[in-house]
Amino acid sequence: MQQAATNDSRIRSAAFQAFLLLRVGFTAAPILFGIDKFFNWTVHWPDYLAGWINDIMPGTAQDFMYFVGAVEIAAGLVVAIAPRIGGPLVAAWLAGIVVNLLTNDPPEYYDIALRDFGLFLGAVTLSRLAWAFPSRLGEPAEARLNRFKLHQRAA
Repeated sequence: MQQAATNDSRIRSAAFQAFLLLRVGFTAAPILFGIDKFFNWTVHWPDYLAGWINDIMPGTAQDFMYFVGAVEIAAGLVVAIAPRIGGPLVAAWLAGIVVNLLTNDPPEYYDIALRDFGLFLGAVTLSRLAWAFPSRLGEPAEARLNRFKLHQRAA
């Protein structure tokens, strides 16, 4: 009986650590890549925009990248504040990016689409863990874990 309780505690602790890691990653990465959309420091982002999207969006491809950057920054902030909302938001955004990459000069960007599909799976995992570890605004992570442990003991 004691062994099962110890294993449950280890699993909960590992799951919570995974949640925190994904939350930090999906906060920082969208914000940093969003900022980069305004400056094209790491890559010329308009090159990654599928022609059919560029045709239906007003303005230039770079104008659209400004919009993309703003959305990514906002998505990262939502993950930081409300991961139950931010996780699915980032997952949906990544799914859109995958579609864009698969339709932009096939098969030129298939490798990047595969990478972004992996990120999509990570965002879906973050979403699931966010429901397992509900947060209260401003509550320290350790307090959330302790509250979760108490809830599990009561169940």
